[in-house]
Amino acid sequence: MSNAQADSRKKSVIKGLTWRCLATLTTYLISWLLTGDIETAGQIATIEFFLKFFIYYMHERFWQWLPVQGVRWKQKFKKAKP
Repeated sequence: MSNAQADSRKKSVIKGLTWRCLATLTTYLISWLLTGDIETAGQIATIEFFLKFFIYYMHERFWQWLPVQGVRWKQKFKKAKP
């Protein structure tokens, strides 16, 4: 896989952080509107930020890892054919 196609770990982290900031702000505003309580909205947004950032990062890395594994599997399969 060429470097032009693959995101680096640093880029995945930056993408995750910028997306999480936007998405967490949305969650905060919705939570505040529904509960009417700024503190509860902040707690929900804080938990959501860290949990979903981790999930997003793992998802990004999985999609970087998957094509490499497919190539390795195909190479092993070709070697095993008589």
